[in-house]
Amino acid sequence: MGSDAPETAAAIVAAHRAGTLTPAQTIARTYQRIRDHDDPAIFISLRDEKDALAEATALAAKKPAQLPLYGVPVAVKDNIDARGLPTTAACPAFSYMPTQDSTAVAKLRAAGAIIIGKTNLDQFATGLVGVRSPYGIPRNPVREDLIPGGSSSGSAVAVSAGLVPLALGTDTAGSGRVPAMLNNIVGLKPSLGLISTAGLVPACRTLDCISVFSLTVDDAMAALEVISGHDAADPFSRSRPLGRLAPMPTKLKLGIPRNGQLIFFGDRHSEKAYGDALKRWEALGATLVEFDLEPFYETARLLYEGPWVAERYLVIRNLLASSPDAIHPVTREITAAGSRLTAAETFSALYRLQALRGVAERTFAELDAIVLPTAPTVYSTAQVLANPIELNSRLGTYTNFVNLLDLCGLALPAAMRADGAGFGITLLAPAGQDAKLASIGRVFHADTKLPVGAKSLPQPPLAQLAADGSDEIPIAVVGAHLSGMALNRELQALDATLIEEAVTAPDYKLYALDTTPPKPGMLRVAAGTGTSIKLELWSLSPGAFGKFVAAIPPPLSIGTVRLADGREAKGFIVEPAAIAGARDISAYGGWRAFMAEKAKG
Repeated sequence: MGSDAPETAAAIVAAHRAGTLTPAQTIARTYQRIRDHDDPAIFISLRDEKDALAEATALAAKKPAQLPLYGVPVAVKDNIDARGLPTTAACPAFSYMPTQDSTAVAKLRAAGAIIIGKTNLDQFATGLVGVRSPYGIPRNPVREDLIPGGSSSGSAVAVSAGLVPLALGTDTAGSGRVPAMLNNIVGLKPSLGLISTAGLVPACRTLDCISVFSLTVDDAMAALEVISGHDAADPFSRSRPLGRLAPMPTKLKLGIPRNGQLIFFGDRHSEKAYGDALKRWEALGATLVEFDLEPFYETARLLYEGPWVAERYLVIRNLLASSPDAIHPVTREITAAGSRLTAAETFSALYRLQALRGVAERTFAELDAIVLPTAPTVYSTAQVLANPIELNSRLGTYTNFVNLLDLCGLALPAAMRADGAGFGITLLAPAGQDAKLASIGRVFHADTKLPVGAKSLPQPPLAQLAADGSDEIPIAVVGAHLSGMALNRELQALDATLIEEAVTAPDYKLYALDTTPPKPGMLRVAAGTGTSIKLELWSLSPGAFGKFVAAIPPPLSIGTVRLADGREAKGFIVEPAAIAGARDISAYGGWRAFMAEKAKG
């Protein structure tokens, strides 16, 4: 169990399944590392070691092949409920003992993961710095004088320091991304509603995400596959397909801000590192396309000037009224402002946000993703303690707008700066494209050849994807065969696999056909005169593909569909004669949106 022992979640699972390491040995090693690291500010509460060892030993009675996180130690941010450990949100006066696991933690345990303890955070998840906690400030293991980043400080540090390979954080305004950059690790911020927030102490209920910290993108996706999924216990949960890792698109288009729009607050190290990252993307074959970042900045300003501060106030208003001194003074100052917002101000902000969401949607129509610095600069703990609100705000320059615009994000290490600090970039895309971001990001991270975390451990070689070299045929579906729709069962019966959500080039129109069950017909029109239509790509074996195509009734048929990123796939098209008298529903951008509107009556 020395330094050559497996570090990533994937390596740990492989070792456990091969029998070269037992889950109990891994858990014992984890606790020894925690003792050796000797930073009491990382964990607010640590599970009894004997209890964790007993759970690890009990895994032997289960089938390892059915446990995707077999024996993997996981840390959990202390605003997420885990049975047997108190939930404090870094406020002792708020602390309570949950009667059950949060949905995310329950799914981790069911997948064979072992919960180790609850990690420190900026109180009530308010902050990007990691210094606003009565439980201390976790040491940044990359460069000790720097802040650890927040609010998910303990979770990020625990992964970076090699104590656990996976940790849950949360991300409302950047709390799952800024600490990832500062600790040279991966931070996956999922689409809103993809992971249930049942059992999470809210910061802003409409914006909160549970996030994942890991050493590699593949580990983060393995965790996401386990904990994602619709949950009736969470009113903000959304049923959406996750997709799977796939080869990086050959005609990758990445958005970068227009010249002069980026802000680094005078940090030349970060500015150079971002420029170098863009050169790396170009070397990987990406085309960089400029876009206007100003609407994104405007959205970010809404977060702390608009009604979302009132959401933070709602969580702690009783404590503010009864015991204001129990709340960290900076947290108190920020949150108290939420009590003064009016309903008129709330609706005004919501109207502006809706317009800005439209601008963002048009921005992404021609792009696979945008690539931004995760944060514009880094700060020492001393600097932040001297100027807590302004410097915290600067760190959110490229993160505050993301959940307001309903985007998913993936924070990746990009460089170690000349001054020993980490620098990272974040890929952003519209909700539902988490697997696509991971497919792109894993290639970039591997290409950097950076060590993982703070321990100078080499990156493992990229695992070969299951789809690599397979003879499966992708098919684009746009209507009743979409996930959760009336005819999706036909794909499931043929063992089809969802690859990803995507959109067509803006060369198509969508019509509602008079069929039972209701179906759309997608027609190709002159380039640039149509609309981009949302679709799903599924893969089928050649035999299944043949059966599927043979059963398609007229006026639908299979043709070649051009995607927004330049790829082509076989997919559903309609015979032109069939659209006579049919309703043009192109403005909805896809069949799912049309059917949702129709269901409202």
